[in-house]
Amino acid sequence: MLRNKSFVKRTRKGNIVRTVKEHYLRDDIICGTSSCVHPVCNASTQPKPLSPSPRDSIKWKRHYVVPDTNALVNHIDIFERPIINNVVVLSTVLDELRGLSMPTYTRVRAILRDEERAWFVFSNEHHRETFIERNADESPNDRNDRAIRTAVVWLTKHLKPLEITPVMVTNDEDNLRKASDVAACRMDELLGVYSEHPELPDMMGSVNITDRKSDDVWTGYDEHLSPVQVQAGLKGGLLVQGTLQIAPYNYLEGSVYATLPDGTEQRVLVVGRNDMNRAVQGDKVAVQIWPKAQWRNAPSTALVDEDEDKVPSVTEEPKKDDGGSAKRVRRADGSATKADKLDDPAALDTKLGEPTGHVVGIIRRNWRSYCAFLDPNFTTRNARASNAPTTVSVLAMDRRIPKIKIRTRQADSLAGQRFVVALDSWPRESRYPLGHFVRALGSAGDKATETEVLLLEHDVPFQPFTQRVREDLPAEGAAWTFDAERDQVVSGKRHDLRSLDVCSIDPPGCTDIDDALHATRLPNGNFQVGVHIADVTNFVKPKTAMDTEAAYRSTTVYLVDRRIDMLPELLGTNLCSLMSNVDRLAFSCMWELDNDANIVSAQFHKSVIHSKASLTYDQAQARIDDSAQHDTITTSIRDLNMLAKKLRARRMEAGALTLSSPEVRFRLENDSQDPVDVELKALKETNALVEEF
Repeated sequence: MLRNKSFVKRTRKGNIVRTVKEHYLRDDIICGTSSCVHPVCNASTQPKPLSPSPRDSIKWKRHYVVPDTNALVNHIDIFERPIINNVVVLSTVLDELRGLSMPTYTRVRAILRDEERAWFVFSNEHHRETFIERNADESPNDRNDRAIRTAVVWLTKHLKPLEITPVMVTNDEDNLRKASDVAACRMDELLGVYSEHPELPDMMGSVNITDRKSDDVWTGYDEHLSPVQVQAGLKGGLLVQGTLQIAPYNYLEGSVYATLPDGTEQRVLVVGRNDMNRAVQGDKVAVQIWPKAQWRNAPSTALVDEDEDKVPSVTEEPKKDDGGSAKRVRRADGSATKADKLDDPAALDTKLGEPTGHVVGIIRRNWRSYCAFLDPNFTTRNARASNAPTTVSVLAMDRRIPKIKIRTRQADSLAGQRFVVALDSWPRESRYPLGHFVRALGSAGDKATETEVLLLEHDVPFQPFTQRVREDLPAEGAAWTFDAERDQVVSGKRHDLRSLDVCSIDPPGCTDIDDALHATRLPNGNFQVGVHIADVTNFVKPKTAMDTEAAYRSTTVYLVDRRIDMLPELLGTNLCSLMSNVDRLAFSCMWELDNDANIVSAQFHKSVIHSKASLTYDQAQARIDDSAQHDTITTSIRDLNMLAKKLRARRMEAGALTLSSPEVRFRLENDSQDPVDVELKALKETNALVEEF
């Protein structure tokens, strides 16, 4: 069934054009249940990930979960837990997510790609019986809520023969009230089904922000301007915009690089919590610049501690603790001191300095999940049951992030632990942002826990490769061998260079050998020099799951005791590693150089090589220095070293810039692989040899 909808719009040039939108409605859209006996579903060959035996509950018996848009936006951390499976995501919800929260949309898409999660997209917007038109007096949001309820009604009837109930999950009271003819519940009611996971309610993120001392006269932060007001201010030159960057060792010092009204790009200081006005590191903000008389220089101290009951300001006097001691500060030079006032002349230079302003609006939030630990100063004000929910303060490992208030039943067990939290909101009445517990990481100080914190904080993907990625590996696995016909040597698209004396030179213990070299003397007295790079493209095809994952990881990350691979180990340390004494596919650059290292000719082509030696820098240097060795590999390395010296001398004469810093190597204990010593790497001629080519 084809539906047409036409409308007119005005282009930027002022022209009026008519646009026709075609919407196809179908009868052959499946429900996604693997055991569905309906003729359409039974005849379809499309994937059907939903289980015929989903989770059972007293209220709904066997059921599927159908979340609305707000449920996914507000509780995506919960839905990402593997325990939440057999979920039906409506196309209405996906479309709303794309426009409302792209990060959440991306995370939902990632779950949908995981076949083990049993999530399914039901295309209700293209189903003849579930598509609805928007009423004349209906808002887009109300229309989408009605579309969700309509789809759940259809699924309820469709799944009735299987005795499976679709349960709509929403925290929208109006949507819940109108869903009287289907099974519907709030998020907290759904979590009651998962009673064996008591940590799930902590991830709801409901924090009471009204608990403040009776003598507290603080009235809250300034209201943010509306998006319309922000855009008008930016357009009129009254405001500037940029990304807020917080100083690593002074959480009260922020700055925004922005284009000022006079057209110059300059740093604008934003100093103090009040002027930051609920903006967090990385947020894109709108800033109003103070008059020049209020401009100042950056603070000269690095504040370490953040007071529990006071919103710090550069002009306020911080409260002292019960012992009368002032909060600790650390000077920029690293020396410890104490300051009784944050506006002390030793801490802040109030002379006319850089442009200074305050945040008046948030253009785009840049919140993420943060590794954190319980505030050491946390104590319960009143007696409570051990599992009773309580509001606590947590400190992010990233010092640029303010304290975060979360509500949890695990306050006692979280002491001394590292865990992950996520931000939910920052109302103007709350001194600190509100968030929720996501998951525990482990004990503070534990090597595995601190390593995971390090990876999470630096956004290094370290999860195991998914099944879809592993399916892109060669079927032969480690038994893969070179085949002249399959690998295009017979057709001439790949050159056979296995007869050349190729070798590799790498650090000790290197297993991912991605390059190799050779040098051969030609009859005319010149040199043939080759650089051979592992041909990863033979195994990683464009737009495959492995290609997408490799692009996401971007590089292999090396830690003291392990490495985080960009590609599965079969490729990175085997099939795409140019190890010695095995045939490996490569991409080769072949030069002809004269005795002065001038390029005579060059060729580039795919190849197959057979490395004769995998050497370390020390081993290669020993071959160069040992005058008794005259084998072909040693001769090749000496020729490469001679040419590399000439190339380097020529570059230096032309004004090349050399950037070098000492490299360190960690010495590990054999049994535990714990680092026991750090030593500087000694650079040899062979290091420069490899770098030059």
